[in-house]
Amino acid sequence: MVTTEKIAVVGASGYSGEELVRLLIRHPYAELVALTSRQVAGQTMSSVFPRFAAMRYAELPFIPSEVSAIVASGARTVFLALPHGVAHEFAAPLLEAGLRVIDLSADFRIKDVAVYAEYYGEGHHAPGLAASSVYGLVEHYREQLRGAPLVASPGCYPTSILLPLIPLLKAGLLEPDSIQVMSMSGVSGAGRTAKVEYLYAECNESVRAYGVPKHRHLAEIEQELSLAAGVPVIINFTPHLIPVTRGIHSTIYAKPKPGIDPARIGEALERAYQGCRFVRLLEGAALPDIKNVTNTNFIDIAWRFDSRTGRLVLLSAEDNLVKGAAGQAVQSLNVMCGWPEESGLI
Repeated sequence: MVTTEKIAVVGASGYSGEELVRLLIRHPYAELVALTSRQVAGQTMSSVFPRFAAMRYAELPFIPSEVSAIVASGARTVFLALPHGVAHEFAAPLLEAGLRVIDLSADFRIKDVAVYAEYYGEGHHAPGLAASSVYGLVEHYREQLRGAPLVASPGCYPTSILLPLIPLLKAGLLEPDSIQVMSMSGVSGAGRTAKVEYLYAECNESVRAYGVPKHRHLAEIEQELSLAAGVPVIINFTPHLIPVTRGIHSTIYAKPKPGIDPARIGEALERAYQGCRFVRLLEGAALPDIKNVTNTNFIDIAWRFDSRTGRLVLLSAEDNLVKGAAGQAVQSLNVMCGWPEESGLI
């Protein structure tokens, strides 16, 4: 018999929080009991998000972002959709109260606290929790997620890069020091924030690189690639902002090890993702396209071998707010609770 779970979303007024709400409204086993926001506390969900009017939970009010109020709501699992550096303030007392936590920020993704300080510009506030968290890349940590009390949900760029690369590094097919990545993301990746560089007039009809040469997501990308390869992996990563609302496209270049038959690339990906509901390996001439994954929890992956240069080209596309954030977090919830993995996501 499938049991339900009472759920709270902390920071529900941001883009990832709104996406969590959208997914949980239709989730057959999740019971949404609390939404928190410092900005809109006291307002109902439908007044903050009119598109949810007349839907399930439409009149659920936002409550203040306070641990005591979250615990009092009866929630058993809490999503933290907060900026980095804030989640620890909620995670520690919620865990002590016996609740489970799925964090969408970077606070618990990085195991090496020195690396966290290097990339995020401040000391880690809860190194013990970072050490004990499970990285929520479901396709590669599914067993560890079952029953996990604290999940560090991956970033959007890392998801688009790690899923194509991890199986190939684990299989020893690539030169670990040959990896270069160029990614493009929609503007929602910056969060619901009022900054000049994200205004329509600044982003429209424009493409620009940012976070060069050391974007924050490199910390978790290199951490997970190094674990997969069994040796330290350092990559080049250049993200770009493109004039779309949502979606990420990543193009990855890498060199196969000497003597590797390129056919083994496809075999390794198929073996790794056989039966994985949300990884679609494209066949024939098809290539990943953002429009085919927006508003879904799918990631589309394709690959080509360039015989002229002897390099492999891997391509992926995902929705940064779903597979890159809220959807992947709900996928982790499903695994943690023993529900069908596609619950609320298809």
